[in-house]
Amino acid sequence: MARVFPAGSPTGAGRRGEAWLVQRFSTALVALVAIYAFALPAHASDLIYDTAILQGLDKVTGRVMTIEAPVGAPVHFGTLEIVVRTCRKRPPEEQPESAAFLDIWEIKTGEAATSLFRGWMFASSPALSALEHPVYDIWVLDCEDSNSKTSASPKSP
Repeated sequence: MARVFPAGSPTGAGRRGEAWLVQRFSTALVALVAIYAFALPAHASDLIYDTAILQGLDKVTGRVMTIEAPVGAPVHFGTLEIVVRTCRKRPPEEQPESAAFLDIWEIKTGEAATSLFRGWMFASSPALSALEHPVYDIWVLDCEDSNSKTSASPKSP
């Protein structure tokens, strides 16, 4: 008796099966790179900052805005509420990388808040872990200390 598999399954024939397999492999590879590159475990030399510099794009109006988001305090961009949980940056002598752990919610009048994103975003690879929203894009640019705009006095982890 012959087995029949859906066209999009990993055992399905043709390009759809190959595309599914490539997509799954790519997703797994991206997750492994993210974990290895920054998120877990944190490097002992990572510097912790108290402000994330984010960029926001409103796709409808074309408005681009730079957002200074203090760690732990909600900031708003359109209907989005963004809370930065931590912002880390590698020291200058290492390979450059800034990353922030973000919680992003959509707040609409008369509706319960909807969680859109929770996770790490990386300045060097914005597409690695991106907010998927039809109206807004948010990405990390940098981490800095609110006391000095030059990021000269980071905190130790």
